[in-house]
Amino acid sequence: MRIGVRGAGMALASASLIVAAAAPALAQDASQPAAAWPNSGPLKDGTTFTLSPRIADKLANGEDINYVFSYQSASIPLFSDQYKAGYETTLPEAQAILPTLKGSITAPPTGPTGIDVPQQVAQIQALLDTDSIDCLSIEPPDSNAFTAVTNAAIAAGIPVFTVGVTSNGNELTNFTQVPDLEGAQAAQIVLDWMAANGKDLKVFAVSGGDPTSFWGQGRMKAFRETIQAAIPDARFVNDETNAANVTFNPSDAYPVYSALITNNPDLQFIENVDVTAEVAAKAIIDAGKEGQINTIGWNVSYGQLDAIDQGIQVAALDQKWSEQAGFGALACADFLANGIVRANTQVLEPVTQANSAEARAALDAVLGAPASTAP
Repeated sequence: MRIGVRGAGMALASASLIVAAAAPALAQDASQPAAAWPNSGPLKDGTTFTLSPRIADKLANGEDINYVFSYQSASIPLFSDQYKAGYETTLPEAQAILPTLKGSITAPPTGPTGIDVPQQVAQIQALLDTDSIDCLSIEPPDSNAFTAVTNAAIAAGIPVFTVGVTSNGNELTNFTQVPDLEGAQAAQIVLDWMAANGKDLKVFAVSGGDPTSFWGQGRMKAFRETIQAAIPDARFVNDETNAANVTFNPSDAYPVYSALITNNPDLQFIENVDVTAEVAAKAIIDAGKEGQINTIGWNVSYGQLDAIDQGIQVAALDQKWSEQAGFGALACADFLANGIVRANTQVLEPVTQANSAEARAALDAVLGAPASTAP
């Protein structure tokens, strides 16, 4: 699960903030044979990508280039709206690079607590089968489910970029965060906050909407290990093997957090690894534990920003959903127009009380309207 809010003073409404870290420039004349242009260099499996003659001919003739962005769900709270906004914001910038680029977006209409991998794969495959994709970006739910379709598209000469989740496919670029590094960074933020505020925390808990996912596991395990390395007598009431499953649905998350707090009266800190840290803050307030339990969470929402400003949540770790959603259009345009392969330049940025106002303004810009959902 990957929000489009940068840190202090950095507005995300403009997708120009997505920096192109280019590979060496490749041949840029689309009239050359497809076997010679563009060529990405070695892929993960050691092969070399060669653009489909069909797509090379379309470029040479100035025909429309069909860019497709596929993401995992159109109905996950917070995530889906911000992913869609990132796609919409970036497309005009990509068209400034490659004016013939035409974009479309597709996602399964799943409910707030789940995804539909077979349907997402089927949506992509149907477009591939009808030669309706000239460049593709995929936000997959996990590392493996889209490997086959990614590799098949690459082998057919269709450029593919994956975003949001580390991938085992053969794509040109995988633009995302690394879960183990994220978890360690989150723990260090908490340790620094403890030192700065004279906190001596010993009892921790972990939670997530999909705690068995590889990214949830990585964030929780690295968080726990980093905390325990610094605080040897720290105790986790649960860990990555039995984390609180709060789903992605706020109404389902609330009773889980309430029970976690009630059943662990000495609990002092809760890590949430995706979208419901704001619900943990509400449960803390309702339990009369404000000032006794703190949290940290991933992604940025108005509810999390409110909790940060209230001093309940230490930080929201911004993995820049809108930047991930927008990467594919820019990457496709740069690759097909200039022979450039954009690299993974994502950096996880913490939002704290020091920069929450800037983050709130940036979120307003991404979503198009201000809001507040104070717990």
